[in-house]
Amino acid sequence: MEAHTGDRLLTHGRTVGQHDRVAEIVEVLGDGGTPPYRVRFEDGHEHLLAPGPDSVVQHTPAKDRNPRS
Repeated sequence: MEAHTGDRLLTHGRTVGQHDRVAEIVEVLGDGGTPPYRVRFEDGHEHLLAPGPDSVVQHTPAKDRNPRS
């Protein structure tokens, strides 16, 4: 998995009734875009994540990324 600051991390719900969660990647802490990632959820809280196989990176165009990468 490779991500950049400004990309979105989509984590699929694991059980029936659990919704997908979307977060913005605000910091990439691994080498070459690898996890762990510091992410910010829509409600504003931040969390350090090492996403599993139920997660997908949604890349944003380079011109739209946050310059803090």
